[in-house]
Amino acid sequence: MARLNLSFPPDQFYYSTTLTVRVTDINSANHLGNDSMISMISEARALFMFEFGIGETASGGRLPGIIVTDLATMYKAEAHARDQLLFEVGVMDFNKYGGDIIFRISRPADNTLVAMAKSGFVCYAYKTGKVVPMPEEIYNKFPRLNWVE
Repeated sequence: MARLNLSFPPDQFYYSTTLTVRVTDINSANHLGNDSMISMISEARALFMFEFGIGETASGGRLPGIIVTDLATMYKAEAHARDQLLFEVGVMDFNKYGGDIIFRISRPADNTLVAMAKSGFVCYAYKTGKVVPMPEEIYNKFPRLNWVE
């Protein structure tokens, strides 16, 4: 039984993408390994941010980048080589400096929920090496967003 229980409001998802489990993602137990799932979550996060015009390192842009502060993952089912996984990505629990990027990962072929995850982030000025307040231009991209203090 999982000690972690993640659940997310369905209206907080803004983006989806499909990623394929590669043979090299399989571990010795013959299913998708934890390290590979983290890589797939990172890829889905990067695609989501690109779609919304948010740079991870803010190279050359007006907006700050982000830095990941934590990751929590709750596994619900195994995935295997060549499975197509749907990554639904969203945001929630924003505060002055950052928030959570959330993930619902499923296998559409049999409608199985594979995992849920959330990745905390803060806005970060890479040139100065400091956490900075989140610009309105970022949080205004997500009209259904909730805030926490």
